[in-house]
Amino acid sequence: MATQAETTAISPFDRIGGIAALRRITDRFYDLMDDDPAYAALRAMHAADLAPMRASLPSFLAGWSGGPRDWWEANPGKCMMSMHAPLAIDRETARQWAEAMRRAIADAAPADLDIAAALADTLSQMALGMAKG
Repeated sequence: MATQAETTAISPFDRIGGIAALRRITDRFYDLMDDDPAYAALRAMHAADLAPMRASLPSFLAGWSGGPRDWWEANPGKCMMSMHAPLAIDRETARQWAEAMRRAIADAAPADLDIAAALADTLSQMALGMAKG
């Protein structure tokens, strides 16, 4: 088992399992949005074709968690808050996003449960922070 110093020296990107794990999380997240009626309001806010977001989100999460920063290089000056500002995100859709992401992370079963929980908590807070009103 790694010591505290060893786990903090490893990026969250590496601890979560790299781009492969982030793709599994993203695919599961968008599958939940598509298939589970509990996320109908959230799904309705998105384009019919989720393929561009399925391709983009793992890259965003990679750079955000200390991995390759390809998303930022491809999207200079953009961030998640600015990209979502035009959307009418309310508390319910933010809650649905947070819950679906939490489920997706759990279903992807990263080996490092501490970083998985931290990722779920942080992304949930970010989603809830986007709610207007």
